[in-house]
Order: sequence, then structure tokens, then C-alpha cells
Amino acid sequence: MKYDLIIHNGTILTIDEQKIAKAVAVNDGKIAQVWTSSFDINKENADQHYDLNGQTLIPGFIDTHNHILMYAKMKKQIYCGNPPHQNVEELLTTIRTQADETEPGEWIIGWGYDDTMLEEQRHIIRDEIDTVAPDHPVFIRHISGHLAVVNSKALDQCGIEDSVQDPSGGHFGRTADGKLDGVLYELPILEMVMKHFKPIEKNELNDLMVEAAEDYIREGITTNTDAAVGLDGGYQEFKEHMNAVTDGRFTLKMRYMVMDAVLNDAPFKDMTAEEVNAYIIDQSKGQGRFDSAKFFQDGSIQGYTGALRGGYHLDPEHNGALIHEQVDLDQMFLKAHKRGFRIACHGNGDLAIESIISSLTKALDEVPRNHHLHRVEHLQTAREEDLNRMQAYDIATSLFINHVYYWGDRHRNIFLGPERAQKLDPLQSVKDKGLLYTLHSDNPITPISPLFSIWAAVNRRTKDGHVLGEEERISVEEALKTMTIYGAKLNNTEDENGSIKIGKAADFAVLSDHPFEIDPIELKNIQVVETFISGKKQLN
Repeated sequence: MKYDLIIHNGTILTIDEQKIAKAVAVNDGKIAQVWTSSFDINKENADQHYDLNGQTLIPGFIDTHNHILMYAKMKKQIYCGNPPHQNVEELLTTIRTQADETEPGEWIIGWGYDDTMLEEQRHIIRDEIDTVAPDHPVFIRHISGHLAVVNSKALDQCGIEDSVQDPSGGHFGRTADGKLDGVLYELPILEMVMKHFKPIEKNELNDLMVEAAEDYIREGITTNTDAAVGLDGGYQEFKEHMNAVTDGRFTLKMRYMVMDAVLNDAPFKDMTAEEVNAYIIDQSKGQGRFDSAKFFQDGSIQGYTGALRGGYHLDPEHNGALIHEQVDLDQMFLKAHKRGFRIACHGNGDLAIESIISSLTKALDEVPRNHHLHRVEHLQTAREEDLNRMQAYDIATSLFINHVYYWGDRHRNIFLGPERAQKLDPLQSVKDKGLLYTLHSDNPITPISPLFSIWAAVNRRTKDGHVLGEEERISVEEALKTMTIYGAKLNNTEDENGSIKIGKAADFAVLSDHPFEIDPIELKNIQVVETFISGKKQLN
């Protein structure tokens, strides 16, 4: 038999019952043959051969939760994170420099600042930004994605005055005398400002999205889920996704969590889940699929908007807040469930997680459904009783494991305290309950890298070098499964991808090292040498 491609001469980790193979062949973008014992390249006929030269082939990575459109747009924005910004003055200097290079009246948009990483341990405020950019509306988004700071010009341009009332699910920061201080807490507030941004031109945004997809592919990702289509821009974001994915240069396979508000408006308003999926397949020319209806029930723990039982470590009287009243969340989930949608709801704090599980179980009690694949996103602080209820109702999850490295020290010292921080992103506990789970990067909140997430899950090292929750570490093999075959199971595509098996998509990543044979502390240093999507090499 003649094949389009044969990959050989290395270690092939199939991530299925065979575990290791000698060679794999591809025809028409699908895996046509897998040799698990003897293999002689001279006896096989193929148009192309790829010699692994002793390197390791694995199934392409599946990232089940990130924000690629947001990431693409941020490529045009100024970076305000640490490093390099160590203090408020350095951050203000960056804004001043951008103001000097920007036409008066034009927006200055930035991202990535983290108040807890600044020497002053506080937010910058509007009056400070006014001193360096008095003639420009300024919007700087917090690294959590859930907060931002603006200046007076931005508030004026958006028609927001000191007398404004806080909407449900968010609030404005204020000084002691009630004046707006420029800090915006949570998405409903951010949306009041972001809707005034000038849209990026279609061709330019397509270029940015292609560049973003290439970044993902360089990390070995072959299937990717944008976890909140419509979060910042409503239905317009869906159109932006479709424009990008149908650009002939965009090769990443896509899935879309669509915000519930978008699904309750035209053109999706009266569609079932199957109809939404068919519409997306048609609009994306077969490259995208509908994943789920997306909801939020709290914010960010490091922004003090995550909803916690028992308060914050240094502020025990503050619990954060739920975005929706329980009765309202019950009704929204039941409506989405009846339409056949999978439900994916953001929950960081254990109070929000408890609320989400309560609404999911009520919907499932009223309208039972097998293999529903409803899921809790992030699941940072779940308690034992929460996991027990998830187990009883077969509720899945995707955990933001990178939190342990990037914020673990501050969770231990500031937000959660030493005891609760040990259970941050409780992977082994989730595994022990038999829950279906994956890992994700939540990019751009943290950099896109499945190998880094795998490293974080195996080692649970913080930035300061501490091991946070040693008993919650998982094995290298288990961690690799969370971003391959478990991702396929969560996407309900395990017959199509996630392992190297005849008939599945020829989506692969070539790794410089065998992940099971190196020191686990070196996992994040493994290089992705090549990525294949549907049997085609992606990297130059």
C-alpha cells in the first residue's frame, strides 16, 4: 500500500492501549497504519517520509480553554506586566511613552499589569494616569482579565460619571469621598468602556489571528478552544472568529464556547445545540465547531472578585461576590440545558463552584441527560464535598494549573492562606474521584504552552521554588493525557483525535525529548520540533 506520509525512527507515544509504536502512516489527513512491532522503512511506499531521528512523536495537544481572539488583539496593545515593570512609576513611564507616540484623542490600550507584583502592592489610579496621558483615553487591563484601570479622559469619553450606579456582577472603585478612582472591577464594568474602542480592521485582525494561531501551533497545539466568544464584543466577536478561521492561512482546528447572551440573540436565538453546531461548521467551512454555552459566576481570586466561602486570608470579612443570584443561575442553566447545550461555567472561588454545581444538578434532576459533559472551568478551590457532587452527577472540569506557578506564593501568603493554598487546583483529588478533567493555559492570562502546564501539574512548583500541595501532583503520563486524550473526551471527539490510532486525525507534535525519560523538573524545557495538522507539517 502507498501512503502520503510515514513517520518513523523515533519513539511514538500513542496515548492509547498500545502505548508505544515504531512508525505511523498517513493518508488523506488520517492515520492509515500504526506499526507497533517490527517496521522496515525499505518495505513501505510513501510520498514523504519524516525521520524522527530518535525524537518523540505524540498526538497533537488539545487546549480546552484559552482566549485566542483576546490574545491576538493584545498583540497591538502595550504590555504593562512584571517584568519589566517593578513599580507604579515604571508603569506610568510606559504609558507616558505610548502617549507621546499616539495622536491626541486616540485610545491607549494596555494589558498585563498586576497590582500584587508592584512594589507598592496597589492599583494605579486615574489621577496618576491623568498626569502622564491627559489627552488620551487610557484603558489598562489587569493580568486576571477581570479588572482594569482607566483615566479621566476614558471615563469622560464613555459618559461615566461619579454618580454611576454599579451594575450586577461588577463595581467601580471609589475614593473615600465617593469619586471614581479609575479601577474597574469585573466584566460588566469593563464592557461599558470596551464598547467604545475603535474596531480593528478585518484584514489586520485576520493577520493578528493567523500570527496567534502560529504561536499556538509552535507549542504543539492542533485543536484549540476559545473559551468566551462574545465576552468583550458580543456577536461581533463571533464574526471576527469566522473571518479569521476561513482565511486560508489559518490552520488551527477550532472550537468555540459562546457566551450565553450571544446564544440568546440573533442568529442563534431559536437554535438547538445541533443547529448551532451545524451553523458554525458551515460558517467556518468545516474548521470550527460549537463547544458549549459559556457562563461566569465569579471573577478572579487575585483580583478579590472570586467568590470564596470563609473569606480571604488577609481580609476574612471579604468573600467576593457571586455574579448571578442562585435562582437566576438556575433558570439560565435550565434553559441552556433544555436547548441541548453543554454548559461551561467559570468558577474560581469555592462559593462560586458550589453555586455552579447546585444549578447544574437542579437542571439534570429536572431534565436528566446522559453524557451531558457540563463542566466547571478553572475549579481552583473546590472542596471535598464539591468534588463528591461532581462525581455523583458526572460533571467534568478543566483546571487552570498554571495558577500554581504564577500566583501560588501569593495565594499562600495573601489570598487563600497556607492551608487552602495546598489544595489549589486539586488535580490528584479530581483524578481520585474519577472526574473527566483537562488542563489549560487560559492564555493570555498565562503564556500558551501545554508542556509548561504539564510541568506545573507534575511538579507544582511556585515562582519562589516552593512545592504547593505535593499530594495533588500527578504523574507525567497522566498529565500528558490531560492535554491529549482527555481533551478529546471532554470535546466529545475521542473517536477523531487525542491519540495515535488508525482512523483518527493525523494531528501530531514532535518533541525533542521523551517526556517519560527525563527529569520531571525539565519537562517545561522540552522543545516542540514540529507540528502536524491533518498530516501536514506546520513549522518552517
